Amino acid sequence: MTPERHQKLKAALLQRQPDLTLIADKVHKPRNLAALIRNADAVGMHQIHCVDPRDGYHHYRGTTLGSDRWVRKINHLSFAEAAAAVRDEGMKIYAAHFSDRAIDYRQVDYTCPCAILLGAEKEGVSDEAGALADEHIVIPMMGMVSSLNVSTAAGIILMEARNQRQAAGMYDQPRLSGEQIALSLFEWGNSQVAEFCRKRGLAYPPYDAEGEIIDPQGWNQAVKNGTAPTAERALS
Repeated sequence: MTPERHQKLKAALLQRQPDLTLIADKVHKPRNLAALIRNADAVGMHQIHCVDPRDGYHHYRGTTLGSDRWVRKINHLSFAEAAAAVRDEGMKIYAAHFSDRAIDYRQVDYTCPCAILLGAEKEGVSDEAGALADEHIVIPMMGMVSSLNVSTAAGIILMEARNQRQAAGMYDQPRLSGEQIALSLFEWGNSQVAEFCRKRGLAYPPYDAEGEIIDPQGWNQAVKNGTAPTAERALS
């Protein structure tokens, strides 16, 4: 990897917002999910949460243009599971959901730890998810159409979140820990090695604070000899 490429990766990580995320609740169309991941990367999200649709997901790499390499996708079997995960991190949940208590999306505070909940195509946010949300937010519509495509709505809301956080100086200082930055630099800069380890249940090779493998030849030999350490569990 060139020094310029390494610096570009590190610059992106230094602006990552670990306390801002999306919950995609059974969004099943591959292009929509792909666009959500791309939007998430654009505003510096480090990971998003996805509630699995009934029929699972299909291939979507072409639409993300590689964004799925930069944003971790955590899958959940239910919305309750996803909600518990973000609550454990102290996040509020803002549901993009038209209801009697919905307010303009610009009236909520995105500088606090928060997750933006987006519902499935056609069905929208489920009753269960809506009941668990802290706020319901809507994008004012002036025409005959009553709703936007899920990825378009997400892009509009996330730009407001980015603007609020930028005004508050939240992109000016690293928000990830040194360990998180080093791990991401390793995974981003050594994607084939990381994938190899995940598939075989191996621990990642030792790496330094810049994500560089400390002894690549020694690790390769250990893999050939069958003595490379195994991971306690394969990373998802």
